[in-house]
Amino acid sequence: MSNKSDAKRSKIKKRIRRIVFGSQERPRLSVFRSNKEIYAQVINDVDQKTLVAASSKDKDLKIETTDKIEISKLVGMSVGKKAIEAGIKSVSFDRNGYIYHGRIKSLAEGAREAGLKF
Repeated sequence: MSNKSDAKRSKIKKRIRRIVFGSQERPRLSVFRSNKEIYAQVINDVDQKTLVAASSKDKDLKIETTDKIEISKLVGMSVGKKAIEAGIKSVSFDRNGYIYHGRIKSLAEGAREAGLKF
């Protein structure tokens, strides 16, 4: 069963990546979620460099809740603040084949609240 859903997500991911590309002026905000954690990276695809990263495993996040949606929002705010400090104001959002709802939507809203534009 998981092979079928992984194949479906991989197909969607390839379709999205044909359009979304990170440049120096507008890097790509890529999101990965597992069952327990969520990760976000701001990537420059031209130089193949990760500029900023944040995850729910970071020690500097003050996570006091077990609600995954609230944790995702905190991670989004964290990656947004780090990107603003690095001089990045706008990004291309790469949902990485996931449906835009729940934790992915919450992370995007947190990044927007921190000041990122996409």
